[in-house]
Amino acid sequence: MAENRSIENPALRQAAQTASSMVLTFHEIFTKVNNAKDKTKKVELLRHYDSPAMRQVLKGAFDPKIKWDLPKGTPPYIENEAPLGTEHTYLDQEAKRLWHFVVGADNNLTKVKKETLFIQMLEGLSADEAKLLLGIKDKNLNNLYKGLTSAVVKESFNWNDDYVKIET
Repeated sequence: MAENRSIENPALRQAAQTASSMVLTFHEIFTKVNNAKDKTKKVELLRHYDSPAMRQVLKGAFDPKIKWDLPKGTPPYIENEAPLGTEHTYLDQEAKRLWHFVVGADNNLTKVKKETLFIQMLEGLSADEAKLLLGIKDKNLNNLYKGLTSAVVKESFNWNDDYVKIET
């Protein structure tokens, strides 16, 4: 009985909603970086929200050795119009599947299958994260998020020009 009252308690319900909304999407994080006034703040934000998935995504966006095995531009996909936090996937979870789309990484998939899987991934993501993923693939993420540059990313994660952590 007390358990039901606690669920119905508006203060607890609000706290639960706040806790679940505290996890930011990569789009939200990169927008914060975009809006930061100087390089120091941008680096600080990336370090604060650091995760293996974010590093993977940023490496895919900026490392010139990573070539995407997908056509340039926007493929024909249907934008997911579901409100954020409802019926869509998140790029931080999908990042582990991005290796399938890198040249030479998955030779078992045909080009058509890779493109189909990529379109399905885009359609599962929120509209903003789908655009972000297209920016990663086309290596123009810094056009979507001003100040999210190769130099900022390398400084944030202590990477050298090969996008490998500098040993100190």
